[in-house]
Amino acid sequence: MDGRRGWGWFAMVVSTWTVLLFLVLPIFIAVPVSLTPKRFLSMPEGTLSLRHYVKLFTSEEWLSSIGQSTLIAVSATVVATLLGTVCAVGLWRLSSRFSEAIRGLLLMPLIVPPIVSALAFYRLWNDLRLVDSFAGMIIAHAILGAPFVIITVSTSLANFDLRLEQASRNLGASIGQTLRYVIIPGIRPGILSGAVFAFILSWDEIVVTLFISKFNVFTLPRRMWDGIREHTDPTIAAAATALILLTVGGIIIQVAAAQRRKRADQILAAGAG
Repeated sequence: MDGRRGWGWFAMVVSTWTVLLFLVLPIFIAVPVSLTPKRFLSMPEGTLSLRHYVKLFTSEEWLSSIGQSTLIAVSATVVATLLGTVCAVGLWRLSSRFSEAIRGLLLMPLIVPPIVSALAFYRLWNDLRLVDSFAGMIIAHAILGAPFVIITVSTSLANFDLRLEQASRNLGASIGQTLRYVIIPGIRPGILSGAVFAFILSWDEIVVTLFISKFNVFTLPRRMWDGIREHTDPTIAAAATALILLTVGGIIIQVAAAQRRKRADQILAAGAG
């Protein structure tokens, strides 16, 4: 590598990390703020305290919001994963211009601004009497999360060896058996990745939640939003830190699963060779 190319690569790396740190570091300001011993949002001075974490996990209001967010996120993830996987496999089997048009339509929640989606959900959910209900919230979050599953599963299907499906059918397996024992195991990393993204989106979602919830549904992000508007309780920072850890943990699990799958594929390829 010549000097000019080396300096160009170095400048690109430095620029990339500078932009990344500029975008990410402000998020972690919540960590020291959550350790303040004071009763208002501030940086700790001299001593650290876990009193706000204790309140987060002992207060009835905060525990209720954590429980509601967990219920909604898990349920929405299951629905989004099932719908996204079925849609991705169906579009993969069609493989036509019509299927690509349908794919673009299914990915619209990623393109439309959240405020537009929130208004649409509120208008439709109001007519269906789903406003401020757990069913309405789960369905809305599932619709928003399904495109992530479609993308990740479609990526896995693009690398799927069609000869495995053909061999399965030639050996007498039905379409359902082929899907269950051949296709699904082959695209499992994509399904798991999509599920992780769907869960994170549902757990962190706030815009649509504010529009379609009133009194009965009070998720953790909404509790934090109302807390910021009404007072400056550092418990909000503790909750934000917990959300950051949950998101980072989900990403680590997804990356570890992908790496494990990659190593397994390499072992199988080496054995076949």
